[in-house]
Amino acid sequence: MNKISILAFCLFLISCNSQPQKLPILGNREAVTKTVNGKEVTDTLYHQIPDFEFINQDSVKVTQKDFEGKVYISDFFFTTCPTICPKMKTQMLRIYEKYKDNPKVGILSHSIDPRHDTPAVLREFMDNLGIKSKMWQMVTGDKAKIYEIGQKSYMVSATDDPTQPGGIVHSGAFILVDKNRHIRGIYDGTEPTKVDRLMIDMEILLNEK
Repeated sequence: MNKISILAFCLFLISCNSQPQKLPILGNREAVTKTVNGKEVTDTLYHQIPDFEFINQDSVKVTQKDFEGKVYISDFFFTTCPTICPKMKTQMLRIYEKYKDNPKVGILSHSIDPRHDTPAVLREFMDNLGIKSKMWQMVTGDKAKIYEIGQKSYMVSATDDPTQPGGIVHSGAFILVDKNRHIRGIYDGTEPTKVDRLMIDMEILLNEK
């Protein structure tokens, strides 16, 4: 193969690799048939994060409207967690530092220990992490509602277990949510390489029409 052919082949590979990828929509889906202009049309309804209302680190109400039109990452943690949470927050800080000035990106961290994690505790926790941008919200609220949205909507687990360090066993997942509140990826928030993948996928979503 001559030099021109090699160059053409390399450009072909680059062109193929530069094509935008499409991330899947995770969760259950439902086929719904309706009548449009006298014809039956079947649409697919995808799993979607429902409306929610929690209280953030500044005692301000946070709802889905605060993340409207944004790509955001969600996780579940508690401030006194002695096991995976410190690793998760180290990795989430990487995302925060990269996107803290991007108005199209948000981070939503839910406390699964709302009895201890009051807004004042969350504010102190964030200050200790050096978080200043409002793009990262930490929320607390009714424990049953937090557990419910975690398990039924974000597809992560959290269980009280007094035999375990911290008294709670929970997922270390980071959940990537698109502008339409669809889950587009779930990643191990304790693993740097998985978080690298999340940030690559984040770029795909930010450029998705």
